[in-house]
Amino acid sequence: MTTTAQDQIQDTVSTNDVVLFMKGTKSMPQCGFSSRVAGVLNYMGVDFQDVNVLSDDGIRQGIKEFSDWPTIPQLYVTGEFIGGCDIITEMTLSGELDKLFEEKGVAFSKDAADKIREANG
Repeated sequence: MTTTAQDQIQDTVSTNDVVLFMKGTKSMPQCGFSSRVAGVLNYMGVDFQDVNVLSDDGIRQGIKEFSDWPTIPQLYVTGEFIGGCDIITEMTLSGELDKLFEEKGVAFSKDAADKIREANG
């Protein structure tokens, strides 16, 4: 049986607490939006799985169908689609992302999150 892109995506989001589908990797993002979200997660010390959509066309197209969301990056937390760059930026600045991580049991640095808000307040 061949695995479809949808199966691969489902498997990735179910086996990792935090997954970022992005252009490039967390250490070498290849687009500004991906870089911003990866940067926030890295800065906050979140352990996340990065999936480079540029290395697999099936995943690149498949993730848009999977989430019914047209753009990359896409953040998933404990299997749930959270949003793209604008949503993650808003959630970070409002403190909603902290709350979500706390509810889902995802480790992150509250100090780092507070610093991001101070710098952008």
